[in-house]
Amino acid sequence: MNTSPASPLLAIEGLSIAFGPPAESSVVVSRLDLAIAPGETVALVGESGSGKSVTALAVTRLLDFAGGRITEGRIALACRDGVVRDLARESQATMRNLRGPEFSMVFQEPMSSLNPVLRVGEQIAEAVMLHQGMGHAAARAETRRLLERVRIPEAARQLDRFPFQLSGGMRQRVMIAMALSCRPRLLIADEPTTALDVTVQAQVLRLIEALQKESGMALLFITHDMGVVAEIADRVVVMRQGEKVEEGPVTDIFDSPRHDYTRMLLDAVPVLGSLAGTPLPLPFALPGESPAPQDTLRQGPPVLRLVGLSTRFDVRHNFRRIGRIHAVEHVDLAIRPGETLALVGESGCGKSTTGRSVIRLEQFEEGEIWLGDRDVSRLRRGAEKELRRRVQFVFQDPFSSLDPHLTIGFSIAEPIMTHRLAHGRAVAERVNTLLGQVNLPGEFAHRYPHELSGGQRQRVCIARALASEPDLIIADEAVAALDVSIRAQVVNLLMRLQAEHGIAYLFISHDMAVVERIAHRVAVMYLGQIVEIGPRQAVIGDPQHPYTRRLLAAVPVADPRRRGHDRGLDDSEVPSPLRRLDDPPTIAPLVEVGPGHFVARHHVGGLY
Repeated sequence: MNTSPASPLLAIEGLSIAFGPPAESSVVVSRLDLAIAPGETVALVGESGSGKSVTALAVTRLLDFAGGRITEGRIALACRDGVVRDLARESQATMRNLRGPEFSMVFQEPMSSLNPVLRVGEQIAEAVMLHQGMGHAAARAETRRLLERVRIPEAARQLDRFPFQLSGGMRQRVMIAMALSCRPRLLIADEPTTALDVTVQAQVLRLIEALQKESGMALLFITHDMGVVAEIADRVVVMRQGEKVEEGPVTDIFDSPRHDYTRMLLDAVPVLGSLAGTPLPLPFALPGESPAPQDTLRQGPPVLRLVGLSTRFDVRHNFRRIGRIHAVEHVDLAIRPGETLALVGESGCGKSTTGRSVIRLEQFEEGEIWLGDRDVSRLRRGAEKELRRRVQFVFQDPFSSLDPHLTIGFSIAEPIMTHRLAHGRAVAERVNTLLGQVNLPGEFAHRYPHELSGGQRQRVCIARALASEPDLIIADEAVAALDVSIRAQVVNLLMRLQAEHGIAYLFISHDMAVVERIAHRVAVMYLGQIVEIGPRQAVIGDPQHPYTRRLLAAVPVADPRRRGHDRGLDDSEVPSPLRRLDDPPTIAPLVEVGPGHFVARHHVGGLY
């Protein structure tokens, strides 16, 4: 059945895309049909490698600069002047005039899309002057109006800031403002919320929806997150390995998916609250598996204990201290053997700095760090080697964590040799065993990072973390950038390794639905302080702090019928952790409200 609109704004017909020379070309999109009506939102859904982002590059013809080419098909765009143009065959000179007034694109990573050495106001004003012919003063006034339109607070002050001075959510809003500067009829958004916190993601989705209603523009929204699809889409097109496998209205796709791949995508979406009656962590139900709750807690003193940990950064201007960022303030927490403590909160709350402070990637100012029965707060440089052996770190981006010039086997072997855990042929045998533990074949030892997928690279980073036989692994957003099915596999892998080896995890994340799966306890951070901590069931099922409720309300609900229901979303911006030198933050005491469940009680008149 053809569900395409009768009078489309954009009509893609039989589109095929290939990379490489004609004699050795690799087809990545095969005979794709897709149409979008004016004012309609179409979600293009699929995992990495499905061809969805390449399709967007073909529409914008940025594909020409990425080494790809359109081998067949038509991309018809109904322009403002009434002319229907085939974008597949237009010249780059014509495309430059169409980008902006006819269509714009918002990319996944705003930091790599913005010029780091230009102020954000200049970058938006440049697009306004280029496409609307305004003078500098008029373009600057229009830029301020655009920033206000995308709900950036104190827009006039933000004009003169550089991209690195803005949060991830603010940078993404700047990109949306730039994309909207020429009032396009079609907006293409390629994974615009993947790397954002749930609260910022909810704000960006509501912003895009509101702007769409104001201007009547069409939206092609590219994502792998079915929860986001339920929030925003009118129709859904599902792609797998370069081919369209299913298409239909969003309610039909969610209520009665016909293709096995669509059902797999929907089944892989973690539903917050689904484990309300399960006190223990529960792996994802993958095909052929029947997971059971895991009781991995072991007796013994805490593996890690933080006492009054504080990490601060001075802000200087002309070599003079003008303020201080209170990244982590008087944090107390303990992690037991075999336990997963999830540390959650928005970007800038201090959760990553807490993890980095533990392994001395950041130098803390106050407090104590106890590893077992040993205070490692004031280790000498040589003693840090033992700390690094017992505590390992898994970062968000596995590609930047691995040396591209080293084989996978050497990267895994390095900590084994550094800590002298094996010698000679035993090192290679240990590497082979570790690869097997993370479900990778031994032959991967001879490959390089670029030859692996994102999920495979993350498994390699986990294998490397296991190589030193640690007591604790700090996983910092380790599954945030992975597709839903790969994310489920990596979470299950972490849980299996915990059951087998008794490893403790400090699981740093903003994904509350994944946290519900993996965590024994949850600690919520806000402006560098723990504001709520307790058993996972208590914190997620009965949140006591307003900020915890804010985080939970922002989680996308994978049910299009609940779209528009008031979930208590809070659109307010989180205050900056930057304070004057003479204005230290007030430390809110934690009060027990249930067994092991503590909540911060703020002073009267505080934000919460």
